[in-house]
Amino acid sequence: MKAKDVPPHIAERYRLGTPRWTIALAVVVIAAFGAAIAYGTWQLSAPKIQSKVLTWQVLSPEHTDVTFEIRRNGETNVWCVLRAQDESHIDVAYVTIPFAAGASYVQLTYPLRTLATAYTVEILACEAGGPPVRVIPPQFPPGVFPPEQPWTPNSA
Repeated sequence: MKAKDVPPHIAERYRLGTPRWTIALAVVVIAAFGAAIAYGTWQLSAPKIQSKVLTWQVLSPEHTDVTFEIRRNGETNVWCVLRAQDESHIDVAYVTIPFAAGASYVQLTYPLRTLATAYTVEILACEAGGPPVRVIPPQFPPGVFPPEQPWTPNSA
């Protein structure tokens, strides 16, 4: 039985039927809640600092030039951890590079000193306010230490 089929005095007594304004209000509340969830998810998933290795060139077994970019809020200091590995996935270079506050886009070619020929180069993490703390530590063989950075022509 529908609300319109009930006599008016019964419908008024038991308030049968749903006023249209309550449906509209429910739709608005659900839409606002969905928008708030979407905005929060977007804020959490969009990194504040974006970094990408653009290219690298192995110039010798001890020297690899790495070109990478950083997109960030220009008002903060940023530290990035860069590593190179040989074809056995053993670290041959590992360095934390600081970037002072300034431009929101930075492209840098870094002369990376390596212990052997680099097979792959990657940015492990970039973080504002200090060196990244939740990053993979150097994975050199026992007794092997990261080489001094950066590579210079007199240090070869």
